[in-house]
Amino acid sequence: MESEAKEARVYSRFMKAHRCYDLVPTSSKLVVFDTSLQVKKAFFALVSNGVRAAPLWDSKKQSFVGMLTITDFINILHRYYKSPLVQIYELEEHKIETWRELYLQDSSKPLVSISPNASLYDAVSSLIKNKIHRLPVIDPLTGNTLYILTHKRILKFLKLFISEMPKPEFMKKTLEELNIGTFDKIAVVNAKTPLYTALGIFVEQRVSALPVLDESGRVVDIYSKFDVINLAAEKTYNNLDITVTKALQHRSQYFEGVLKCYRHETLETIIGRLVEAEVHRLVVVDEHEVVKGIVSLSDILQALVLTAGGEKSD
Repeated sequence: MESEAKEARVYSRFMKAHRCYDLVPTSSKLVVFDTSLQVKKAFFALVSNGVRAAPLWDSKKQSFVGMLTITDFINILHRYYKSPLVQIYELEEHKIETWRELYLQDSSKPLVSISPNASLYDAVSSLIKNKIHRLPVIDPLTGNTLYILTHKRILKFLKLFISEMPKPEFMKKTLEELNIGTFDKIAVVNAKTPLYTALGIFVEQRVSALPVLDESGRVVDIYSKFDVINLAAEKTYNNLDITVTKALQHRSQYFEGVLKCYRHETLETIIGRLVEAEVHRLVVVDEHEVVKGIVSLSDILQALVLTAGGEKSD
């Protein structure tokens, strides 16, 4: 029994034995924005550099004060699109700092970051506890941001070594047995849902992707937060009344369909599919392709590293 419990914690031990520094590539693209940069220019820069987020540097404070992400872009669009006070073109002239002052006001949380010497276990804990998707690795000596850690990068790193480790029993169990994923109140849209409504769901329900359903409730597509950045690339964010289906025609990269799984599939199978496809989530469906739930990378990392296949902790 004791060896079984020890085996269950194999991934936790692996994460505790590796530092964040081990994941920092020798060369990687890191885009940093000064908070005095115009919002519009910042989002175009994210698109042209193919990155999803950037640390924000405040010259007055001489420190990093936060991150600019696609979520900010969504919040900006949603907040101002129907606002009689500010025309969307005025908003484009806003500086990042103005947006942060207006939007964050008193709700501004300090930037969550991690030292390169901290363990990957600490990184996973921080990502999950703070409900964030990006964790800047900041050198405590120089104050420089070295890299941005994500669930995807950590899981990919673990997958490199997974075959050399003993395989815990829980890897052979199904999603249903392990109770991994979200299976109630799944936010969805249909082909005719206006884009503005979809953005509202992102803002209010804090989800990162919306399965798109056909008339019979089957999943036919997925609209993720990342797809929203195409609006900046296409400069089409002045018309948010178009349908989600229309917006999805602007996808810049080839889309190979919605990646799905079943509740009776094993955790090992699910991890393989997520890493191979390099996606952030799988849509859980039944045999009729009807959406039953969502399994995200954070669900997987929580199960592997924090609860060792045990019950979800809130």
